[in-house]
Amino acid sequence: MRTVEVAKGAYGIAFGADGSTWFTVAEGAQVGHVEDGGEPVYHRLEAGSQPTVVTVAPDGAAWFTEYKADRIGRIGADGELTAIQLGEGAGPYGIATDRSGAVWFTETATDHIGRIAPDGELTRFAIPHRGGFPSAIAAAPGGRMWFTLNAAASVGHVDADGAVTVIPLEWDGAAPVGIAAGVSGVWFADIMGDRIGRIDADGTVSAFALSEGAKPHAVAVDAEGGCWFTEWGGNRLGRVSLDGEVSGWDLSEAGSEPHGLAIAPDGTVWTALESGRLARIAR
Repeated sequence: MRTVEVAKGAYGIAFGADGSTWFTVAEGAQVGHVEDGGEPVYHRLEAGSQPTVVTVAPDGAAWFTEYKADRIGRIGADGELTAIQLGEGAGPYGIATDRSGAVWFTETATDHIGRIAPDGELTRFAIPHRGGFPSAIAAAPGGRMWFTLNAAASVGHVDADGAVTVIPLEWDGAAPVGIAAGVSGVWFADIMGDRIGRIDADGTVSAFALSEGAKPHAVAVDAEGGCWFTEWGGNRLGRVSLDGEVSGWDLSEAGSEPHGLAIAPDGTVWTALESGRLARIAR
């Protein structure tokens, strides 16, 4: 397993089309990036802003949520740092870009999904479930944006016209967090139920059990249609194949606390470790 040393508190991770690596440092209020195997370059934010999830738009700009500052931040390809201020107490967490370059995000405390159009226009869509704690969000190939409702044991999606649909999970103790979508379906991590879930095109919901205490957090879909996931509690990375086979890889350092997960343009799988590293899994 290859690792890159970064600041302690690394949390989210994403890749640009050019292979550049972007990551957030939640504890240190920084966003970093690494290019061509070089040393990490950091962009400092307001102290205590707690940047969490990051995504890279088609134009190469990195967008990220600042959970405690109620802001959506942006670092352009030219390195310029800008931000969009949300309402007080919004608590933005998940973020993703769609095919048009629009940026979507969740507001954990207001039961809304937000959208920033390429021209900068901000639109918010209400979720018909109070106190659901919308968490991660991901773009599906067909154009829908899928999200998790951590406190409502549900997942949902927003269509291009703004219509919101919520799908309750019929599982005891479900609390979904990470979500990813691909041609094989929509995958999500049930952090409290120690499960990985999948929703097929026909709406069938399947569950894949993990070890007790695994606490899966983030997910990513690979080119083969399988789902990779981080085990925040198990100190592992894992994968569920299309036929349901579960495999895993232990991290070399105890207490690494893997959070964010992303697949690079070359197909390699990377995770951000809160202990202060970016790690690549060798299959």
